[in-house]
Amino acid sequence: MVKITFQPVSAQKPEKDNDEDKIVIPQAHEHLTLPVRSKRPFPTGLFCLAFGLVIFMLGLIVASVYVYRHYFISQMPEDSLFHCRVVYEDSVFAPLRGRQELEENVGIYLEDNYEQISVPVPHFGGSDPADIIHDFHRGLTAYYDIALDKCYITELNTTLVMPPRSLWELLINVKRGTYLPQTYIIHEEMVVTGRVRSLRSLGPYIHRLCFSKETYRLRRRSHRRVERRETQKCHSIRHFENTFVVETQICDRM
Repeated sequence: MVKITFQPVSAQKPEKDNDEDKIVIPQAHEHLTLPVRSKRPFPTGLFCLAFGLVIFMLGLIVASVYVYRHYFISQMPEDSLFHCRVVYEDSVFAPLRGRQELEENVGIYLEDNYEQISVPVPHFGGSDPADIIHDFHRGLTAYYDIALDKCYITELNTTLVMPPRSLWELLINVKRGTYLPQTYIIHEEMVVTGRVRSLRSLGPYIHRLCFSKETYRLRRRSHRRVERRETQKCHSIRHFENTFVVETQICDRM
């Protein structure tokens, strides 16, 4: 015979661990401690890259403005570029030639305070074609004689040359037909005093005009010496930057 026996089953079940369901309330003397986040390192590499890019862009802008203003002829608005023709009488040659006509192109740079004049080959001769700059900021005038391929520098004569603003107003009035310049000519005589070796002190506009050309200094004669003209080699440039025509005669030293 086989005897089968059963183990008694306990009526009590083992208690589950309910620690997870318990809510712990801190006492008054206890302090809450919040978790502290770790600080991320500041991206110094990105900051340096952005700063370097800003410096590079500023340098590029400054360099572009410098090159544009000093090495390229800026485009002028139409009301600052003039093509002028003036009829005048020369008291010396009036019986032979009568009235004469002078033609030139004038550019007036009000912001930079200088004037640029281009005189083409005259119809009646007696004068050389030339490019002229009157720099009121530097107080200098430069004549580039195209026929001789030489530059001449002298002090700006504000008695004969109108300032840019005044000349601009004059030419605007002439263009509108409300005012006509007087028709006579004034003579001035210059003599060469020496060679100019460096153009840096003459300003960017004269430097651009006379670059790579023989350049000489001029001195204005207070009294014309007609007797010495026969022994000197002289040439003339006629130009217009006032209510009259000016003939600048340049004589080389013997």
